[in-house]
Amino acid sequence: MPSKERETSGDRVDRCVTGVEGLDNILNGGVPRGNTVLITGSVGTGKTSLCLEFLVHGALYGENSLYISVTESTDKLLKNIIPYDFFEDRLMKESRLHFFDLPVIYDRLGLDKPEFDYEEINILIDAVTNLVSELKVKRLVIDSITSVAYRLRSEEILREFVLKLGARLSSLGCTTLVVSEISPTGERYSSYGVEEAISDGIIVMGNLERRGDLLRTLQVVKMRGTMHSRAKYVLDLTTTGVLLVPLLKGGSVAAGGG
Repeated sequence: MPSKERETSGDRVDRCVTGVEGLDNILNGGVPRGNTVLITGSVGTGKTSLCLEFLVHGALYGENSLYISVTESTDKLLKNIIPYDFFEDRLMKESRLHFFDLPVIYDRLGLDKPEFDYEEINILIDAVTNLVSELKVKRLVIDSITSVAYRLRSEEILREFVLKLGARLSSLGCTTLVVSEISPTGERYSSYGVEEAISDGIIVMGNLERRGDLLRTLQVVKMRGTMHSRAKYVLDLTTTGVLLVPLLKGGSVAAGGG
């Protein structure tokens, strides 16, 4: 089983190995631990699948992992990961893999306003970081920040939320993937242009039409703390997990794995 931390020659960065082999290769060993990474793309590009695999592999490595869903119910998410060959029920029974619905957290906190101001976001930040601390979580996914942003009054509040939450989570040694929904023709990597500017990393997932087929793609645009490839890869979702193959110039796909 791969180590959850990996060092290369002369590289002392503490890395969070994603478990997605192609992605770890792109990132020179994994995501620098404590980073907040934006997983951005339009609907159907595989964002949730990538995030779930990141968490499951973390749980298999012995790291407590948490998925906070803003829109979909936990029951629906569990159905999505059951077909994967690497998923094991014991991970939830052993409290390695946790799922929480954000609307339930809103209710518990009494956050019933249609729009949040600074007071509400600080309450929410405290709740999320306390949950991470209590469960000793080292990997977190928030799906999606776009849905949370609908309740924030301004870009300034959104900036405050992302910055403060990211700093608090990083101080706990938690590596966080934040999902962002964008339109297929969008020129920005996030709905408001704020999240992308203050995230430690950006992984863009998209669709590419080639010879009548619609291929999923992945590209690491930014990742603080590590050298990485900026090439575009074709992504395939299989029962063994996410597979990545280099996309060659001219739109052809390289033979073999990436």
